[in-house]
Amino acid sequence: MGDVTGFLKVRRKEAGNRPVHERICDFSEVEQILNSEDRMLQASRCMDCGIPFCHWGCPVDNLIPEWNDLLYKGDWKAACNRLHATNNFPEFTGRVCPAICEHACVLNIGQEPVTIRENEVAIVEKAFAEGYIKPAPPSRRTGKKVAVIGSGPAGMAAADLLNKSGHSVTLYEKDEEPGGLLRFGIPDFKLSKATIDRRLALLISEGLEVRTGVHVGRDISADELVSLNDAVCIAIGSGVPRDLPVEGRQLNGIHFALDFLAAQNRVNAGLKGASENELNAEGKKVLVIGGGDTGSDCVGTSVRQKAESVTQIEILPEPPQQRSPGNPWPFYAKILKTSTSHEEGCRRMWSLSTVRFIGSDGTVTGVDTEDVEWTQSEGKYSMDPVPGTRRIIETDFVLLALGFVHPVKEGLLEELSLDLDNRKNILVNDSLATSRGKIFAAGDSVSGASLVVNAIASGRKAAREIDRFLRGE
Repeated sequence: MGDVTGFLKVRRKEAGNRPVHERICDFSEVEQILNSEDRMLQASRCMDCGIPFCHWGCPVDNLIPEWNDLLYKGDWKAACNRLHATNNFPEFTGRVCPAICEHACVLNIGQEPVTIRENEVAIVEKAFAEGYIKPAPPSRRTGKKVAVIGSGPAGMAAADLLNKSGHSVTLYEKDEEPGGLLRFGIPDFKLSKATIDRRLALLISEGLEVRTGVHVGRDISADELVSLNDAVCIAIGSGVPRDLPVEGRQLNGIHFALDFLAAQNRVNAGLKGASENELNAEGKKVLVIGGGDTGSDCVGTSVRQKAESVTQIEILPEPPQQRSPGNPWPFYAKILKTSTSHEEGCRRMWSLSTVRFIGSDGTVTGVDTEDVEWTQSEGKYSMDPVPGTRRIIETDFVLLALGFVHPVKEGLLEELSLDLDNRKNILVNDSLATSRGKIFAAGDSVSGASLVVNAIASGRKAAREIDRFLRGE
């Protein structure tokens, strides 16, 4: 390392966020940018720790100490090259990753980890600005054709590496624009869609073919697509949302979170007029059911749509402020997370179960809830209702942010008759090969709903295995 004592001389300094009163009036990115000099000083805090637990914690095996050292020395171009050696899209993970690496950083023992995520995005943004990142099409083509179905982070990563290997790759997307949940799931205030377009333009200039508005299994036969290609990679994500089948679920005003988020992203992109968006929280009492990141995204979007109030409830207990004894470093810290959306105005409630929806004239007017108590016995958790805690939360706009259960089976998967596991995800072997020859699968369609960085890692592995298959190895 260039400065092995940097962590003793420089304190952790984050770029910070735009002021709340300013950012809630638009959908521009919340996070600010630290100047280059301070960013290089932050990189100097990466200590010569012997065992880089940050690398161990990173799903894409980022060479974090290496590119931090190069950043500290001011060699932004070399840092960018080391960053791209393991990650196709550092501009995505640098914005939306929960920074598992920072939780595993040795300096996090003292609650002062290196600003790894911010360093990552700073490197790639500097590289784009300085023109270090240029199209690099393969020098020769293999003559092999590959179809990648689904253009989310897993599909994009697989398509990118397969194209770089010289295969002719076509990326299929059922929606009107590519990007999957990066485009239609993550709000613009966390990830500007111009960032996606910039990377896609680079991939297309390198020879990748992208076909949008093509729903494989409906607009084109899945069997036909398989017959036309030497290999197929399915990366359709985990598209079936978890429902809440309680009394009153049929009432108007109850929506899935992704439908709500996607509608606003389409408005922001000009794909839909604001007046055409029926999923608008303006002037409404919003209740978000589900305490994860998607629920947080619903909170921030509702605030920007000028909701009258926003409440978020979670059936699990409130996380602790500090690590519990059973959750030691260097594992990811399961502690209370307050997102930028929560800072913008939201009432949060934990250990609350939804008993039923209440309505009037066919529209939801409230949610009947009950406190629950969690107990642990022999390593298993159980939940029991707390007598006398029933209460009604008034609402006229409910968003179900309960995650996803498995990929959509109708159409593509049914036509291909692929084997599924006990969770109804696509069943694959260690090489990510499915039960049908020359068909592979990656991302959430295999693992279930997960992080963007995990999807990229899965897509990269699928690309390596498909390349080996096509080369007869």
